[in-house]
Amino acid sequence: IVSFGLPVLHRGCVYNTAAMVVDGEIAGFVAKQFLAGDGIHYEPRWVKPWPTGRRATLEHGEQRYPIGDLTFDVGGVVLGFEICEDAWVARRPGASLSLQGVDVILNPSASHFAFGKQRIRRRLVLEGSRAFGVSYLYANLLGNEAGRAVYDGGGMIAAAGNLLVETKPFSFAGMGIYDAVLDIDQTRLIRAQSASFRPEVEGDERCVRVSFDHNDVQPKRVDIKPEPWIEGPHRKEEEFTRAIGLALVDYMRKSRSQGFVVSLSGGADSAACCVLIYTALRMAAAELGWDGLQKRLAHVKGIASMGSVKELMPKVLTTAYQATHNSGDVTRNAARAMAEAVFADHYELDVDALVKGYVAMVEGAVGRPLTWEQDDLTLQNIQARTRGPGIWMFANLRSQLLLATSNRSEAAVGYCTMDGDTCGGVSPIAGIDKAFLRQWLRFMESTGPHGLTPTPELVHINRQQPTAELRPKESAQTDEGDLMPYPLLDAIEMVAIRDKKGPGEAFELMRAEFPQYTPEQLRVWVVRFFRLWCQNQWKRERYAPSFHVDDKNLDPKTWCRFPILSGGYDLELRELLGRTL
Repeated sequence: IVSFGLPVLHRGCVYNTAAMVVDGEIAGFVAKQFLAGDGIHYEPRWVKPWPTGRRATLEHGEQRYPIGDLTFDVGGVVLGFEICEDAWVARRPGASLSLQGVDVILNPSASHFAFGKQRIRRRLVLEGSRAFGVSYLYANLLGNEAGRAVYDGGGMIAAAGNLLVETKPFSFAGMGIYDAVLDIDQTRLIRAQSASFRPEVEGDERCVRVSFDHNDVQPKRVDIKPEPWIEGPHRKEEEFTRAIGLALVDYMRKSRSQGFVVSLSGGADSAACCVLIYTALRMAAAELGWDGLQKRLAHVKGIASMGSVKELMPKVLTTAYQATHNSGDVTRNAARAMAEAVFADHYELDVDALVKGYVAMVEGAVGRPLTWEQDDLTLQNIQARTRGPGIWMFANLRSQLLLATSNRSEAAVGYCTMDGDTCGGVSPIAGIDKAFLRQWLRFMESTGPHGLTPTPELVHINRQQPTAELRPKESAQTDEGDLMPYPLLDAIEMVAIRDKKGPGEAFELMRAEFPQYTPEQLRVWVVRFFRLWCQNQWKRERYAPSFHVDDKNLDPKTWCRFPILSGGYDLELRELLGRTL
């Protein structure tokens, strides 16, 4: 008995269906009743919801198949379906299936990863199996399927409220087979003994009966132990490491890239990208074995003759520190230490002559010298942009993916240089705020993910204050000095963008959450956030594709649509600025 999903065209409409196949013959098609249309989901654009309780006949050539809201009596065991979103709604089809005497509910899903989401899925599966009095089989997609969404697996088998099997999350194997023995008589008895169970006693026109001879072959039991980190104190850090690591390895594999290129600045963001790549490959090797990883990445040139991840790293990770006259030894040394820690092929370049050449050229054109007092932003941006062509050349030379290194907090306020630090084909940390990223780097320095050693060389990164290092040294430039404290920035973003609060409401919420700052200072920062947010939507539109890890992200292509041109909260900000504190 096999089930698989496919789109079906019926009477001019496309439906998302699960086919039930028994002994090589199609028994029928169950069509999805509830479609996902929020966030990253666009299902209603492509398919139609099937009406509850309806059945029809699908004609395909000379074949006729039942389609719709169906159950299947296969050799005396009744099977039904909840397809992905069907299990997430208030009126779950499972309730109706239970009243029809279904023994096993199958749920084929493509449920993308988000922090903490597996806990919700587990509740849906366990509570569904308990409340409906059934056995429940939940299968989910695994890996980076199409670029942005990451699927963590998280399949489960449950019976009458008890979890029997949960699959290994974030597996690099691509697929896994799990099994459990289900006692159908027991779940039937539990349901029959429930005083609230009121089965349907009339009509079974939705049930397709299929003969099936049960074999007496006993399945080979495999003891699947839950991952130790799942309920540990660093669950979010572990999930982030594994989700982005799996996404990057799959991205490299499916794009047939020879690896990655990172412009390594000596700061937190670029260091995080390098550590994620190295950690991902170590995790993959630990799970698959070196031979398994070689087969998984067989397209990488020369991998067949290599014997370890350490040997592989300089072939799949190229880094370059690109100095200007505003760069210092602290970041240079931090970049070098980071590259050595992950065994990257590292280069140190001096782009100062190129910067001076551009400045001189424009000074000649406009007929005046460019000064920091008058041209601060121009002089900062040309340094970042000058680093773009060289790092792109490495990507071209080595057929590798250039990673953009800007994070979510920077995206919110446009604290990045277009065609500078945003250069890249994929932006792996654009869904993560800077405060959490720094927390994760400290975790990687001191603890590390379960089963792997930490990366103590990150101390060179973690002891610095984040800085763009684009102004002269005497200015002591820092990111938070240019913007505001990162925890505050992230908190404003959450209430303004996720919760749709205006400037005045955001200000009052920040006064309650951050009493250590004066109301006047908070007002300045709130106004700064809203103005920068509205001015920089065009930058978010141009970001390289990022990985979806949070169900309230800023990616306009998967979640947060906002007009490029808008009123910019002008009235609300003027009211807030004019308020007496």
